[in-house]
Amino acid sequence: MIFYFSATGNSRWAANKLSQLLHDKIIFIPAALKGDCRYNILQEESVGFVFPVHGWRPPKIVREFIAKLQITSEDLSHHYTYAVITAGDDIGMTISILEKDLSYKDLKLNSAFSLIMPESYVGLPFMDVDTAEVVKQKKREASEQLFSIAESISKHLNIFQIKRGNWPRFKSYVIGQYFVKHLVTDKRFWVDKDKCVKCGICANVCPVDDIEGGHGKIPIWLHHPSCLTCFNCYHHCPHHAIEFGRFTKNKGQYFYT
Repeated sequence: MIFYFSATGNSRWAANKLSQLLHDKIIFIPAALKGDCRYNILQEESVGFVFPVHGWRPPKIVREFIAKLQITSEDLSHHYTYAVITAGDDIGMTISILEKDLSYKDLKLNSAFSLIMPESYVGLPFMDVDTAEVVKQKKREASEQLFSIAESISKHLNIFQIKRGNWPRFKSYVIGQYFVKHLVTDKRFWVDKDKCVKCGICANVCPVDDIEGGHGKIPIWLHHPSCLTCFNCYHHCPHHAIEFGRFTKNKGQYFYT
């Protein structure tokens, strides 16, 4: 069973590929959170988590899901548990944070992999999407790597192939804490009404239903605490009418195609 979260599509692609290669079922975390998050795991069935890194941490929606997760099994120690983390670059201490969250559910992480994918975070002055050439290269290399990852998972290997990067603790526990407190918010999003064509795409692609809108309507962010600042609305806007404060001015857009 593979639990996954994705906004701009990198992790959705990875989860779908793993599902095909491992012949395993996938469950979308935002949809699962609308239920009781109770699952019966069959004997020797693997438990996988696939998600993007947010601020060198697991996205808050993933942590909320794990806190709510209830697994029915005779012995959780018999279930191979793994994580595949998609990121534009490094992931800091994401795995350590995930391991701690899983330990409260009596799940032990047996393996973890970081999968370098095209960059989509544009919420800071020095961050932008990758060039078309880099996007193509990252996708090609990720596709090759995912076959190797799937083989390791199928063999239940205990292996951690992750790119923590430089200063991982500082990134995850200092910058990451600032990210969670101050940058995970919908209050900076705004719409250039001269560009907006009221297509409703942004409201449709929001994974946490934080945008009121639709065809013929100017989008309005609802200021729910559920917003992940995943930039799915920004990236999918066909006329680049959505901005995040001044941070996204003249920046690119990306979602997996």
